Amino acid sequence: MTSKIEQLKTYLAEIVDLGYIGSLLGWDQETNMPPAGVKERGEQMATIARLAQQRFTSEELRRALEEAEAEVAGMDPDSDAARLVKVTRREVDKRVKVPSRYYEELSQLAVESYAAWKQAREQDDFEHFRPYLERMVDLRREFASYFSPYEHVYDPLLNEFEPGLKTQEVQQIFNELRPQQVALIQEITSRPQVDDSPLRQHFDPQKQWDFGVEVITKFGYDWQRGRQDKAAHPFTTSFGLNDVRITTRIMEDYVASALFSTMHECGHALYDLGCDPALARTPLAGGSSLALHESQSRLWENLVGRSKPFWEHFYPRLQAYFPEQLGNVSLDAFYKGINKVQPSLIRVEADEATYNLHVMLRLDLEIQLMGGELEARHLPEAWNAHMQEYLGLTPPTNAEGVLQDVHWSHGYIGYFPTYALGNLISAQLWEAIHKDIPDLEDQIRRGEFAQLLGWLREKIHRHGSKFEAPELVQRITGQPISPQPYIRYLRQKYAEIYGI
Repeated sequence: MTSKIEQLKTYLAEIVDLGYIGSLLGWDQETNMPPAGVKERGEQMATIARLAQQRFTSEELRRALEEAEAEVAGMDPDSDAARLVKVTRREVDKRVKVPSRYYEELSQLAVESYAAWKQAREQDDFEHFRPYLERMVDLRREFASYFSPYEHVYDPLLNEFEPGLKTQEVQQIFNELRPQQVALIQEITSRPQVDDSPLRQHFDPQKQWDFGVEVITKFGYDWQRGRQDKAAHPFTTSFGLNDVRITTRIMEDYVASALFSTMHECGHALYDLGCDPALARTPLAGGSSLALHESQSRLWENLVGRSKPFWEHFYPRLQAYFPEQLGNVSLDAFYKGINKVQPSLIRVEADEATYNLHVMLRLDLEIQLMGGELEARHLPEAWNAHMQEYLGLTPPTNAEGVLQDVHWSHGYIGYFPTYALGNLISAQLWEAIHKDIPDLEDQIRRGEFAQLLGWLREKIHRHGSKFEAPELVQRITGQPISPQPYIRYLRQKYAEIYGI
């Protein structure tokens, strides 16, 4: 007789497949789709969303879930079966509160909105994007309304990306982090600035691409299970445990952009590729949360990729790719250049010391948007005011300001806090990794990453979505999510670079 868990998995597999199909359509939209395909792609995405919602809220799934809940009663609560039931219950309870019509409308608008955002950013034309953004904000406010009463209007949006965390908890973490990070930036800016001009020359795009491929191949990215393409805003997407794709963005006059975006997206991909195959075609496949996912991408991009041991191994290879540009640039000068601290306009190009301020700025704006204190049409002015307050800069154009990020075009309000949380978690994990792998820096210096990847797969990747981020961080490090390891990491690093 087929167990109730297996019957539940049969229903869930179809829903998961629909999600992967939607992801494939989204990947194609951002990499290959011709501009005229927007309307039809929106209709296709709406159909996928409607079918998934109907199946999530069907009587058949509800009955299968109730029977599976009875079957797992008394099982180890950390077993795959018990966790599958728990995660499915969480998703079903959320889905039944939202009408199918909502998901259709959101999916179709996201396709049209992304196309409008892309054109608006290219032409520095906020007004072209504004009506789509206004509709998206209205839709996300509507979504939050389905979960009233709530502790905070932002909670339902945050829960979409970070289950287990409340807005108040995130604000408390950020309130502890911000003054320490601001103080560090002030100390750094009081010291003589490092020179990053060697990074700002012409670098052949194909050679940038090839070097990035060389690096992430050594990290462990499996090209039989993935591929890399170009996109306006780099991202990673998964169509299953054996098809995880990444994208990058190349700037011909700044070598660090493609390099670190490639490493960043590879970190996301390694997480998905490391999931236990037993979790395939269930809601447990994939990462625990966006913050956990971001901890992996930032760990490979920054804690590994911006470290001195990493470049002791890879810098001669980069010089071989670009002898004219870097042949006479010392390792020390290059290392300081890629770690230069300077308030800047663009989040994805921001240094480690200022990056989290970009995130906090966006969190403030999103909370105001959801609460009705700020309307979408006033975002450019609010953005510029916050940039001046947080980073002492005013964007000269909206393309370098409010239009720089893709997230709002997709309706991803609630996403941004996960970036800063990921930074914090990455440093907590880094301290735990060093305890278990004392010679980690020597391994990186030799270009060896197998033991590091193995640790991440054992502690994090294989579990997929079985554990919420706060729980998994507590299990691994013995501590709740905290900014202090990240502050220690930054202070130690910049003490060497800036002499603070």
